[in-house]
Amino acid sequence: MSCTVRLASASDFAATEEIERDADRLFIDRFHASDWPPETSAEARAAAPGFTLVAESSDLTGESPPIVGFAHVLEIEGQAHLEQLSVRPDCGRRGIGGLLLDAAVAEAASRGHRALTLRTYADVPWNGPFYAKHGFIEAEPASDFERRLPPIEAALGLDAYGRRIQMTRRL
Repeated sequence: MSCTVRLASASDFAATEEIERDADRLFIDRFHASDWPPETSAEARAAAPGFTLVAESSDLTGESPPIVGFAHVLEIEGQAHLEQLSVRPDCGRRGIGGLLLDAAVAEAASRGHRALTLRTYADVPWNGPFYAKHGFIEAEPASDFERRLPPIEAALGLDAYGRRIQMTRRL
């Protein structure tokens, strides 16, 4: 599949909401979860500090290239944090996630960040092992922002489904 990655425009955020909802089904099915946090609304994602990149497919038919994935990076307290990386499940395992991740790393570096952090499941193949393959290493939360994330995840019930870790890639 041939994709182009670009910064999201205002009209792209509705697609990110749908893609996240569809991609979350993979977790719900894997964990047999009956209570999963809702996807981030298009409005909330558009208003968040940072940037969102989208992957458009030129291989799928339609009037305009459809968005098949996105990477949402928060820029908070002077750091870059990958909040969400999602690809449409029917477009998975085609390198789109890696393409988006590489573009997010490059964009964060171009904005002067020295690292990109994220939180993920350690043992889900498309989580911890995927990010490790792309140069991220497990790290302890080092900033106030990073230390606030585990309790939020616990309150959302994410800890019930496996070990959550922080990973960092130096830029």
